[in-house]
Amino acid sequence: MATLVSLHTPEAPWSYRDGSIIVGKDILEILSSAMYVDPLAIYREYIQNAADSVDEAHNTGILGKEEEGNVEIEIDLASRTAKIRDNGTGVPAAEFDTRMTAFGASSKRNTNSRGFRGVGRLSGLGYCQELLFRSRYSGETSVSELRWDCRKARTLLRSADPSCDLTTVVGKSVQARRVDGRKWPEHFFEVELRGVTRLRNDWLLNTTVIEEYLSQVAPISFSPQFRFGGDIASMLGDHVGVTNMSLKLANNKGPTFRPHRDSFDVAGGTDMFEELQRVDIPGLDGGTAAVGWILHHGYKGAVPSANLKGLRLRSGNIQVGGSGLLEDLFAEPRFNSWCVGEIHILDQRILPNGRRDHYEQNAHYYNLVNHLSPIAREVSNRCRSSSIKRNWLRQFALHKFAISENAAIIRQGGVNLVQRKQLEADIARSLEDMRKIAGKDPLSREAKSSLRPAIKRVERTLSKLLNADFRAKALADLPSQKRRAYEQVLSLVYECSPSRSVAKSLVDKILSRLS
Repeated sequence: MATLVSLHTPEAPWSYRDGSIIVGKDILEILSSAMYVDPLAIYREYIQNAADSVDEAHNTGILGKEEEGNVEIEIDLASRTAKIRDNGTGVPAAEFDTRMTAFGASSKRNTNSRGFRGVGRLSGLGYCQELLFRSRYSGETSVSELRWDCRKARTLLRSADPSCDLTTVVGKSVQARRVDGRKWPEHFFEVELRGVTRLRNDWLLNTTVIEEYLSQVAPISFSPQFRFGGDIASMLGDHVGVTNMSLKLANNKGPTFRPHRDSFDVAGGTDMFEELQRVDIPGLDGGTAAVGWILHHGYKGAVPSANLKGLRLRSGNIQVGGSGLLEDLFAEPRFNSWCVGEIHILDQRILPNGRRDHYEQNAHYYNLVNHLSPIAREVSNRCRSSSIKRNWLRQFALHKFAISENAAIIRQGGVNLVQRKQLEADIARSLEDMRKIAGKDPLSREAKSSLRPAIKRVERTLSKLLNADFRAKALADLPSQKRRAYEQVLSLVYECSPSRSVAKSLVDKILSRLS
């Protein structure tokens, strides 16, 4: 009998790989230009690092408690250069070269710092020809400099040479040196972008665009002209590290502030902030996951200012994503643009993604969203209620105008008796509609009170019209048959005209000629 031979090889046990790991050069592009598709985000990244450095300077005593941190942005259109400098701790010379060429190896992870992935400093690589970092740590006599040749780096990235890896690109694109520190501040960090790429409307060197962007996303103060600014700062003070930092842009005389003011323009007029609502979001396992605020106003319509509108999210007092990040929470997405508010994330398990255009999707983020949903519904209800009120008030004004127009035609005395009775009936119907509107529940007590005098005036007007005989002087002395013929013609003018105001003007001219 034949013996069966097994064809299966016994499975080998798993073992950890001991060989070297290849890191290709393309990772550099992924961590720079591919990561930051919004060009203005490079300013956010450098301001974020500056804020962390200023906080550290305050914590270590390099800056006094009352001493303000400063971040300055200089723009030179002639040389196409942008500089961002802060008066934070700086980086010690012994660590400078290593930290400036590290990839995803930030010492900020598991701290209260805003940045922790160690890639933000690379954001400028895709948008300039040279990227320079300079720093001086307190007590050191020299300034450390590191220079990226971005053009050479891009050339190496396009190279087909398989042996050209990340180490090769960095080795051939980066230079470092130390310079005499006597002409430099005692402690600082500076980023300089030379040969900045010209993009649409030259955004990266457009001071107006840069300021509008940073006024929304940067951890800076509210304007002294904003009456709710102090209340919001006090509300957040125990939870959010509101950095004692001033941001000055280019040749602006004063610092840049948040864009909020007491009033703002809306379609057809202005609206004002009237009420500050505090928002507290509990965490999944106790504690506070987030705190925030919403500014209620008249809800006269969508907030047209892109700098203000939307319920926004912030981590480390820096905005994450745009104004439309939470618009799906509202009963109608458009109501998000009627809302003005910010939610500050406290739970460190709710993490911004690498691009900081959204958050990592996990149970803690979903808990945040679930608690924000009823708040968004409440704002949506305010928007709908306000829209209904405005519609009723608009209808009231239209009825009031129609009554005024019809009363003027009756006083003109040019139409026949049938037309006059019709006009009086129209006035009576409009008056009844005005009374109904004045009793609508959505209207506030103040609004209803403001409508009653108008109704009283219309009632008096109608009473006078019913008890008076209006006849145009031009027709009064005509024989009755001829007068009725003119009245019939003038009534036809009103009936056939698409506009009563135009018809009245024409009848006025006819009566004037007849006189």
